[in-house]
Amino acid sequence: MSARLPDFPWDRLTAYAATAHAHPDGICDLSVGTPVDPTPAVVQDALRSAADSPGYPTTIGLEDTRRAAIDWLARRHGVSGLGLDGVLPVTGSKELIADLALHLGIGPGDLVGYPALAYPTYEVGAALAGAESLATDSLTAFGPRVPSLLWLNSPANPSGRVLPLDHLRKVVDWCRERGTVLVSDECYIECAWEGDKPLSILDPQVNGGSLDDVLAVHSLSKRSNLAGYRCAFVAGDPALVGELLAVRKNLGLQMPGPQQHAMIAALDDDAHVAEQHATYAPRRALLKEALQVAGFRIDHSEASLYLWATRGEDCWRTVADLAEQGILVAPGEFYGPSGREHVRVAFTATDERVAAAVARLAG
Repeated sequence: MSARLPDFPWDRLTAYAATAHAHPDGICDLSVGTPVDPTPAVVQDALRSAADSPGYPTTIGLEDTRRAAIDWLARRHGVSGLGLDGVLPVTGSKELIADLALHLGIGPGDLVGYPALAYPTYEVGAALAGAESLATDSLTAFGPRVPSLLWLNSPANPSGRVLPLDHLRKVVDWCRERGTVLVSDECYIECAWEGDKPLSILDPQVNGGSLDDVLAVHSLSKRSNLAGYRCAFVAGDPALVGELLAVRKNLGLQMPGPQQHAMIAALDDDAHVAEQHATYAPRRALLKEALQVAGFRIDHSEASLYLWATRGEDCWRTVADLAEQGILVAPGEFYGPSGREHVRVAFTATDERVAAAVARLAG
């Protein structure tokens, strides 16, 4: 089984992490976008209140959990026409992304498409299913072949790129004409900084008012500092959600009850999202300016929790140089060949570590 999976990329960063750790003032770890600020009190309170949970949860999840997701999508992202049968809570979006092709019956002889710069789990999911995969941003690259599944990621990891309305509409139409399932990974949708507001594939402006053949994946890890809770959900076409549900029932894949109550509290509360956004904004601004002064160009990065930076050299040379300064970043090559001259710089570190990184870049 493991022979057909790509190598886990982060293992290649171990030596550079050791170099950065050896800095006299310690490491400034800007490589992984893991939240470091507290989980919102309203969410912690909800988890504690639901701690007495002796029975098994159902795979489909609580009605209140699904209703909270529907209400949030409508309130924050203009989604309409979504019913309770079109939402499925899951234990972390990464697990869902890795399993989705397999759970939809995609396998040998099928083709899965995903962005040219991409979170590695799309490729892993295709490999697990035994399907072929193609990393491309061009629909014409598929030629006469029709992908069974096409992934979008907007706002994108690692680049922070946001796809415009016209492009999203074009992809929806292209997939529907060919019977391709279109899935949009939207976990950074509330982490926008510049330009137009990111749009969900579930927005009727994008899909023409029909949820047929489209799914969106949402995570609370980034927007609500819930990475440790593993709270996420998939929503969209009820027929596709029903297929996923049928498989996941047989596998016993269920979100724990206490986490579902925490998820409801997080989705119902917008105040903590605005507060966290305001916390990230100065970290992002400080790092962006420091990188530019240090000779980097920042590409895209209009959304997400990263800066996509380059100084026109091999990414591993940049990683090595920054590690000598005690700053650890992610090499762009992790996300595909077109990232070979970029590094991904997360601004999820504490104020103190961001300030330390800024001082070293000015050094």
